[in-house]
Amino acid sequence: MSNDNDIIRESFDAAERFSEIFERHIDAVSGYVARRVGPAARDDVVSETFLIAFRKRGRYDMSRPSALPWLMGIATNVLGQHRRAQAQHWRALQASVAQSDPVAADDHDRSSAQLDAAGEIERLYPRIAALSARDREVLFLHAWGDLTYEQIAAALRIPVGTVRSRLSRIRTKLAAPPPSPPPKVPHEPRPATAHIRLAEKEIIHGHP
Repeated sequence: MSNDNDIIRESFDAAERFSEIFERHIDAVSGYVARRVGPAARDDVVSETFLIAFRKRGRYDMSRPSALPWLMGIATNVLGQHRRAQAQHWRALQASVAQSDPVAADDHDRSSAQLDAAGEIERLYPRIAALSARDREVLFLHAWGDLTYEQIAAALRIPVGTVRSRLSRIRTKLAAPPPSPPPKVPHEPRPATAHIRLAEKEIIHGHP
């Protein structure tokens, strides 16, 4: 079976060969994008991602046998242009969190591997909303994109050491005991809601 770099190289002489890249990675990219913006905006982001990949395939690092990290990096950039769709998805997740049961105290005492599990993202959304945009990108690519440290580094064009340190910092923040609730003030928004609203503003306006 040909590696992705072989297919991309051959696509310069036979453009139709690039369809194999689409077929190999459409499920992974679609799944990741759907978790970020929801199913309604997924198709537009995915289509744009693969169109950009085809147009810019001349920039692909031919030393890399898998194109998935490259495609995820493109998808991440495209997602940055669909900030309002992401904000809407955040609000939907916020509503889901509000309707779910509170996280039990024992749930905070879990291993790093468990914190990396994709299912924990939804459960820990109030805390994730308080992370910086850069940290969230790394976490989402690891948990939702199922990328390795090396692949995340390639996707975001950052050193692998930076990926490791960010994920370590994220695990610490997500595993820490919840802070004591502040005194109740009439009409004051819940801390989780405030965090998510701040994250929405970051997403819409593109702040890191």
